[in-house]
Amino acid sequence: MDLHDDRTRARLRHHLGGLLRGRRLVCGIGPLAGLVDWVALVEESGGERPLLVASGVGAGPTPTAEQAEVVFVDLPTAPSMTEDLRRHDRLVRDLPAPVVAAVQAYDPDGRAGWVVSPFIGTAPILGREVLTGRPDAWSVLEDKLVVDALWDAVGVPRAPSRTVQVDADALRRASADLDRGDGVEWAGDARDGFNGGGNYVRWIRDRRDQAAARAFFSTRCDRVRVQPFLDGVPCSIHGIVLPDGTAALRPVEIAILRNLADRTFVYGGLGTSWDPPVADRDRMRAAVRRVGAHLQAEHGYRGAFGIDGVLTADGFRPTELNTRMSAGASTLAEVDARFFALLQANLVAGVDTGLGHADVESLVPMMDAARSGKVLAVAEGHKVGGDFSYPVSWDGTAFDRASEETGNTLVVADTVSGFFAKVDPCVALAPGERLAHVNAALLAFVDREYGSTFGPVEPAPDLRV
Repeated sequence: MDLHDDRTRARLRHHLGGLLRGRRLVCGIGPLAGLVDWVALVEESGGERPLLVASGVGAGPTPTAEQAEVVFVDLPTAPSMTEDLRRHDRLVRDLPAPVVAAVQAYDPDGRAGWVVSPFIGTAPILGREVLTGRPDAWSVLEDKLVVDALWDAVGVPRAPSRTVQVDADALRRASADLDRGDGVEWAGDARDGFNGGGNYVRWIRDRRDQAAARAFFSTRCDRVRVQPFLDGVPCSIHGIVLPDGTAALRPVEIAILRNLADRTFVYGGLGTSWDPPVADRDRMRAAVRRVGAHLQAEHGYRGAFGIDGVLTADGFRPTELNTRMSAGASTLAEVDARFFALLQANLVAGVDTGLGHADVESLVPMMDAARSGKVLAVAEGHKVGGDFSYPVSWDGTAFDRASEETGNTLVVADTVSGFFAKVDPCVALAPGERLAHVNAALLAFVDREYGSTFGPVEPAPDLRV
């Protein structure tokens, strides 16, 4: 099927939109600005005017009153993105009375469907069907302490590692054995649920680092994975599991920056302007096909997933598995975001889409041609006092406030764990150019303007050029 043709994809979107067509839909939980794409998708698919369960306003445009009904849920401050996302599933199982009342008034006969993020499970909410989300059995596959066995099972090369209890002697011995000269990385287990955004990863080079990291993990995890520090470009490769196989997409750069002074990692945005060497790209895509086949055969998996890792001097080495439509996959999906959103929803729901992996892979040249990026700053523990935007200038090395339109707009908003900033649209980058240096400049800008404490961060080096 020729998915390059806009009319073909429009027909497919109409077909896939049957999942939503003619239904009342409840969307959330999330910032109101983050739900705007689902509102547009519901409109295009012929769903009824939805009810949005919003945790705040968020950054960017929001739906109008004509487009959606809104009920806000008041979430207390969370110490991190991980802690915020973890509580979403708990919250929808015990919704506040005003939200329950709004849902009952919107859908008195209980036939609405819920549209939720992949951090919420597929069990019914208030007796109503969950149309998106993901099964709990797929969520547990994201635990960084179990994924090494998967890489071994499918023959994907990985870094050596050791899993130990959060015990000073065990951690010290494992670190000494696995340190290749640049230190080691500790990654915590998922005992208390999902963790991401680098919140549970630490770079360890000396006893001081060990003591600080052990104090952090001792109240949050039972076990820690220890592996050598991996130098090189942080990146990911994504696939979509369809009934006849796995569609392998193109690599995505992840702007994970590091502060060499205190040896911390800062998660930024993602981009597709960067290109690894062709041989590395081919090996990454082959790895995602093997992993997809394993997920399908062993876990009945359907839909998108991603492998995060580092392109080291020795090639790509995976570090974690994301069993969902992750931020990297969503970045690639921007070639036709509504098509991919509907495809993912239908696949997770077990609906026959009529598409095979070769059909979806035919869109990879479009992804290569339409480079995109997201430059982000997620500052935990800091507030800016509202939601606003203004033009910024970019001189190739730094951002600054601008008195007139420049084509680059900084959007800033408070969140339950701090504040969020992004440059929208992203600074245009040439094919082959990395996004990480642009993201480092954004962090320097928000440190200067808003008192955040990212500090002197820098991109990881590209060791394959």
